[in-house]
Amino acid sequence: MGLSVVRRHCSALLILAVFAGACALPAQAAAPQPSTIVVVGDSLSAEYGLKRGTGWVALLEKRLAQEKPDAKVVNASISGDTTSGGRSRLPALLAQHHPTVVVIELGGNDALRGLPLAMTQDNLQAMTQAAQAAGAKVLLAGMQVPPNYGQNYTKRFSDTFATVAKANKAALVPFLLKGIADGPDATQLFQADRIHPKEEAHPTILNTVWPTLRPLLR
Repeated sequence: MGLSVVRRHCSALLILAVFAGACALPAQAAAPQPSTIVVVGDSLSAEYGLKRGTGWVALLEKRLAQEKPDAKVVNASISGDTTSGGRSRLPALLAQHHPTVVVIELGGNDALRGLPLAMTQDNLQAMTQAAQAAGAKVLLAGMQVPPNYGQNYTKRFSDTFATVAKANKAALVPFLLKGIADGPDATQLFQADRIHPKEEAHPTILNTVWPTLRPLLR
């Protein structure tokens, strides 16, 4: 075999080796998708009685713009909603927004209407499982009722959120209104109905939610 033929043969082998090595390289990782947070709540999240853009969910959007600019928030909260209402609305929200995190802030209106605790727990359980089955992480925002409901009911209602969170390994904020409803001068932080916090209380709500929500974001 002539020298020139050998050189051409070696060059061809070298090209094949380089090409094969390039093909063996792992594909470039896809860019991470933005996080989408869907808040399914009631009037506490729907800015009832507040100027638009001052509720805790709107404040969350502003914080995310600073700390997690690739994340967005969908506020799917409706004043007066119950866990039954949230359960019926959730499938469409999951299909439309494909959230990475679902915040469930419901249950307070169940208690105000005297609905059975078993039904509230069943609805929260179903919502949590549906969101997780759709690939979302879940944060349950717990609520408490005033002591005039009776010690037994008050404890059972509060425990409902912890029970669902533990059973499904979901994140939990034990009491959404911590530092507001249980403060030394709580009445000053509520609107005239003594149910809905004033604008100045909503940064406290966000600060209560944020430490638990932040680790759930990509």
